Amino acid sequence: MNVQVNTEMKTAAKANADWWRGGVIYQIYPRSFQDSNGDGIGDLNGITQRLPYISSLGVDAIWISPFFKSPMKDFGYDVSDYRDVDPMFGSMDDFKTMLDAAHAQGLKVMIDLVLSHTSDQHPWFAESRASRESPKSDWYVWADPKSDGTPPNNWLSIFGGSAWQWDSRRLQYYLHNFLTAQPDLNFHCVEVQDALLDVARFWLDLGVDGFRLDTINFYFHDKELRSNPALPMDQRNASIAPMVNPYNHQDHLFSKSQPENIAFLERLRALTDEYEGRACLGEVGDAQRGLEIMGEYTTGDKRMHMCYAFDFLEKRGLSAQYVKFVFDELTSKAGDAWPCWAFSNHDVERHASRWGLSEEATRQHAVLMMCLRGSACLYQGEELGLAEADVPFEKLQDPYGIEFWPEFKGRDGCRTPMVWSAQSEHAGFSAGEPWLPVSPRQAENAVDRMDADPSSMLHHYHRVIAFRKTHTALATGTQTKMTQEGSILTFLREDEDEQVFCAFNLGEETSQVTIPGEGWHMIGQELGGCEGSDSVTLEPAQFCLMAKDKG
Repeated sequence: MNVQVNTEMKTAAKANADWWRGGVIYQIYPRSFQDSNGDGIGDLNGITQRLPYISSLGVDAIWISPFFKSPMKDFGYDVSDYRDVDPMFGSMDDFKTMLDAAHAQGLKVMIDLVLSHTSDQHPWFAESRASRESPKSDWYVWADPKSDGTPPNNWLSIFGGSAWQWDSRRLQYYLHNFLTAQPDLNFHCVEVQDALLDVARFWLDLGVDGFRLDTINFYFHDKELRSNPALPMDQRNASIAPMVNPYNHQDHLFSKSQPENIAFLERLRALTDEYEGRACLGEVGDAQRGLEIMGEYTTGDKRMHMCYAFDFLEKRGLSAQYVKFVFDELTSKAGDAWPCWAFSNHDVERHASRWGLSEEATRQHAVLMMCLRGSACLYQGEELGLAEADVPFEKLQDPYGIEFWPEFKGRDGCRTPMVWSAQSEHAGFSAGEPWLPVSPRQAENAVDRMDADPSSMLHHYHRVIAFRKTHTALATGTQTKMTQEGSILTFLREDEDEQVFCAFNLGEETSQVTIPGEGWHMIGQELGGCEGSDSVTLEPAQFCLMAKDKG
């Protein structure tokens, strides 16, 4: 084999191993994607059935929210067995069939690992709470009450109330950052770390291509159990919890995001690196320091491959000023960090509704996501331009929404079933009564109707994703010279072959854009991009893209 051929093969192998860098990941919420057996709940066989559709989008990978055994108090994010499939989703054989089918379609498969806490039905917790002398006594976070019987500190749960629950067996409190049925694991115990790494190895051995890591900055707590300080009113925001939740009243300096977490993430990355082409995507939940933590967790090549914070999942829309602020912050804190951007997911109101976007603006935002430096996550139905579903109180399933209704309606509105066929019962999701009601408004944008219309949002997403792959500078290139003038955001993407100039009008006023230098040619007209030469006039929700070859 000559040197040139060998070099080309190594380059191709490296590119395949780095599929995550600039990759497009499609999130599946399995309860709501496709039901194959008529029980009203989506399942693994339903995912297998719809893999050709996902592959046709041109995405690189799927991320599947939890399907492990669970009492379903938090719909799978309360795991009672990390190494098995909950029967409502199918069996382990069904998972293996789905995994093989996805790989045959050219799709990577990432699964959602919930490591910060388990269900209170997990055997580990049963053993831990049984006695202070049990072998797993310190596998969870236990603490004695204060002398007056109150919890050991002021930490709060994201789901409301104290983060401490009294247990009459041990006569101690245990920590739960989420529901009382989700006790936090004690990562200061090395045996806990080892057990969780064994869980990760189990799924890597089965052939999964990576993990989405739930609440990655919640793993460690302050060992001294110091109380969190109050957060000034002007620093509170609703990116992690709704403003009606007192969780926003604290600066969570001690209940999460501890420095000890770095060493565990490096252990997890080292394990992942034993397997070629695997990747870790971390969720950073912090309203004040999300970008800083994201930078810490992804800098270099020994920690996470990529993370996402909640900056683009907030209620606040994407103004030119805000997008530039986010990237300036990320650059200043960790210039080599690799972000992953999402506008919607299973925890927040769908962005078309959250930001009040017109159809034109929704299309523009899809282009913007595919042009920004980083990887991209799309949430099921996003490619259809779905708005948030309206779920009446009597149909709510989410304990978060039930707790804070009506000021906060919870997460059910973004979790309603996927709409496949406009005229079919339950929009083709299930032959039975769905666990959440199908939205009639969403059914108007069902896949079959969108697929039949070449000008639809679905076909727009097809074109946008294909465009990103055609212009590799957008997927893996550098990003420089980001500027904001009024409502206009501009930046350059560049790799060894091409420069791409991107300009977006993210405001409500018509504005002029000056093209930097000469030699540019227009690209992206098939996406709705504007024409122009030396200068371009951009109406609200318009954009222009230009390219220049590097000869």
